Amino acid sequence: MLRFRLLLNTLLNIILISIILVSICGAASAVEAELRPSVSVLMDRVDADERKLADWPELSRYREENTRVPAPAADEARVVFIGDSITDSWGRGVGNFFPGKPYFNRGISGQTTPQMLVRFRADVLALKPRAVVILAGTNDIAGNTGAMTLGMIEDNLASMAELAQSNGIKVILASVLPINDYMAWPQAANRPPQKIRDLNAWIKNFCVRKGFVYLDYHSAMLDAAQALRKEWSGDGLHPNDAGYAVMAPLAETAIRKALSR
Repeated sequence: MLRFRLLLNTLLNIILISIILVSICGAASAVEAELRPSVSVLMDRVDADERKLADWPELSRYREENTRVPAPAADEARVVFIGDSITDSWGRGVGNFFPGKPYFNRGISGQTTPQMLVRFRADVLALKPRAVVILAGTNDIAGNTGAMTLGMIEDNLASMAELAQSNGIKVILASVLPINDYMAWPQAANRPPQKIRDLNAWIKNFCVRKGFVYLDYHSAMLDAAQALRKEWSGDGLHPNDAGYAVMAPLAETAIRKALSR
């Protein structure tokens, strides 16, 4: 990042010199007005990247909130949901996140499985739940934190599941939701449906082999064209209230199944 800053400073110096030279020709104000927005955007991007690098897994997101979570009561069926924006948005302005239930939402928008794996101890294990619901992978397929093979995604999911299991926490692995291209934001280019199906097939088989619970959102949310039903999403990727209304009872059934084992 220091090297990037030096390069940026060099670029800015070049721009300033250019402005000075052009000013000699009497056209400085027009050039400066044209360049200023580009420099501002570039600086904002650098600042955002620096913040991201300083806390890549976003451990700060729930740090303070986690310190206020008391130890679970002896009879408390505490559950943590960890995931990306589909989990993060559930109950945060969209949907209804299990009112009255001892369930904790630990989703972070845009995240991929390597980021969740890094924060798994702080945001899941430290809360001492009886079960964890893991919903992740769509952003890995989209390459949010760089190119990811299915094998890499599977390794991260397996590591989270094994961490939970080794700490006496019941594991529920959810299938990645389908997408659609019905809206103004085509989704299939970044999240090919076949890759989603292949990842879900692995998740299901992994759950069978390890004795975990497989939570199948994907099959329940398909339309006749094998895409996410249009009325359950506003952008072809994220569920709306109607979509979460489909997901909630599926999650509850999976939680009861996991806790009964």
